[in-house]
Amino acid sequence: MPPAIVAITRREEFSASHRLHNPELSPEENRRLYGVCNNANGHGHNYEVEVTVRGLVHEQTGMVMNLADLMRLLRERVLPQVDHKHLNLDVPFLEGIIPTAENVAIALWRQIEPEMRRYEGCHLHRIRLFESRSSFVDYQGPES
Repeated sequence: MPPAIVAITRREEFSASHRLHNPELSPEENRRLYGVCNNANGHGHNYEVEVTVRGLVHEQTGMVMNLADLMRLLRERVLPQVDHKHLNLDVPFLEGIIPTAENVAIALWRQIEPEMRRYEGCHLHRIRLFESRSSFVDYQGPES
């Protein structure tokens, strides 16, 4: 039987605040573009992030990778950097970036992808970031 390629996903949550603001635009342009999300003191979200890894199902283990390892990676190396933080002010890997859901998903990819190289036969496939129950973004890497 040929090896099967499977995608596995881990979902985690974090709470953070941010302000959508482009310093190159006038205050009026920022208010028009970002609306209430341009509040000078920021606003918050209860984010959900889904990290999808894709690869071959290893014959010996029956897994693409151990989901417990993926959970640990997220809970120990990624989420502490963003949970209960102000994304504009407290997160070094977001410095100088307008923290839209799109940009945060890309930045999370850049944090997670190098860690995935430790796991043979699988690769990061998708970051899905929910900013609310009804709004999310998908990022599938720079070559998607």
